[in-house]
Amino acid sequence: MKRLRSRPLVVLLGLVVAGIVMLSWTQTWFTVHLDAAAAVSSTVVADGSAAVPQFTALAIASLALFLAMTIAGRVVRVVLAVIQVLLGIGIVVSGISALADPVGAAKGAIGDVAGVSDLSAVRRIVTTVDVSAWPVVGIVGGVLAALLGVLVLVVQGSWPGPSRKYAASPTETAPTAPVQRDAIVDWDDLSAGVDPTDAAPGKSPLSGSAPDDTVGSESRRSTDDAPDHEEHREHH
Repeated sequence: MKRLRSRPLVVLLGLVVAGIVMLSWTQTWFTVHLDAAAAVSSTVVADGSAAVPQFTALAIASLALFLAMTIAGRVVRVVLAVIQVLLGIGIVVSGISALADPVGAAKGAIGDVAGVSDLSAVRRIVTTVDVSAWPVVGIVGGVLAALLGVLVLVVQGSWPGPSRKYAASPTETAPTAPVQRDAIVDWDDLSAGVDPTDAAPGKSPLSGSAPDDTVGSESRRSTDDAPDHEEHREHH
């Protein structure tokens, strides 16, 4: 049971089961023997595509569901698992219905040979029907498909969520590294009409001059102005 909690294993089993159902659909299900006096041919072979044409749609849907489970989140997995159970039940019901009434399931193939389309007329010209093992294989595939859907409902809570690409959002920008100045960079700036001295270290990016120490300037200005204030007071 612990190994069945592995999502890749469950998905692989689902793909195998869907493949079994599709294989059954391509094989001979019924060999119908007809009254030689009522039909051109005395034998009609009906494969799964003639007996249960809905098998292929159900199998392909089951295949797509298990593939979708590899990228689905938890809530979506539950929905897909429920649908998978219903698909499995649909396969079983279709197979049992065809197996219970081979003549009705092969009516189309028989009608093409005998030239009749009414089911009661088809039954009158049928003598015997040979049933192969492939209908049982298809039914078993449907049972397994439904059971796998139930299994997914039980174990999908332990599966990891869908993978994500951890990329930076559009609003997030990476910090810009400082440009290393050299002759080539200066030449490129000159070619673009930009004065390379404006981007030199210690220069203000707006004025191109070295940043002033405002606090220091104010201190020096206050110190320089002090003697003037003293002289002004002595004058008065």
